[in-house]
Amino acid sequence: MENKMNTLEDLVRIIRILRGENGCPWDRVQTHASIRMDMLEEAYEAADAIDKKDMKNLCEELGDVLMQVVFHAEIETEQGGFTMGDVIQGICEKMIYRHPHVFGSGKADTAEEVLINWEELKKKEKRQETQTEVMQSVPEALPALIRARKVQKKAADVGFDFPVTADAMRKVYEEVQELEQAVRENGEIEEEFGDILFALVNISRFLKINPEFALTKAIKKFINRFEYIEKSALLEGKALSEMSLEEMDLLWDEAKIKLNPMQ
Repeated sequence: MENKMNTLEDLVRIIRILRGENGCPWDRVQTHASIRMDMLEEAYEAADAIDKKDMKNLCEELGDVLMQVVFHAEIETEQGGFTMGDVIQGICEKMIYRHPHVFGSGKADTAEEVLINWEELKKKEKRQETQTEVMQSVPEALPALIRARKVQKKAADVGFDFPVTADAMRKVYEEVQELEQAVRENGEIEEEFGDILFALVNISRFLKINPEFALTKAIKKFINRFEYIEKSALLEGKALSEMSLEEMDLLWDEAKIKLNPMQ
């Protein structure tokens, strides 16, 4: 006998049972706020599966993301708000509205034109009259590097941008000097440090690099090189705490030569 293929309706029913009077004690007490982080974590786990090209795991993680969507919708349904049906209705209407070149009489021959049209339609849809409102609509819950890049792109859309990459690079040097001055004079160190990060994100746009991905790769590279140092030390019968910084630096330089820089 074949196993029954479950549907979205089945998932909604399962969450409803778990939230019901005789359901799970944990599920019953959850709120939008209490499972907010769960939504983020599941999305990141799905992204990690994509990065690792692990499609089996991606299938599972997408299920976890979908469960979070249904969970939030069920919480709201219980409170007399929107339902899962409203969520589906809303996204279907949005996709049709923002693709007039497919579902209407609009025209867009390239992916770039699609994105330009998408932003214009989104602005009209949300009744945003100024570009400042567009910037303010970028969610504060986003990782700061991603949010910075999006805000900068919104400014660039109306021409507020450096003309060339070299100008963006000079801005970084300028911000570093301001941080050095702030450190010397006990000034606004955190603010100046933030300005450097913001300026570096600006360069990433010009170079078409995702700053979040670049930093993730840098972290991985650092861990791999540190692992090389520690393993080398252990082979010599030493603990890292027993080595001088100079000794560890020598091993670090070895690691840079021997390890693939993209590891």
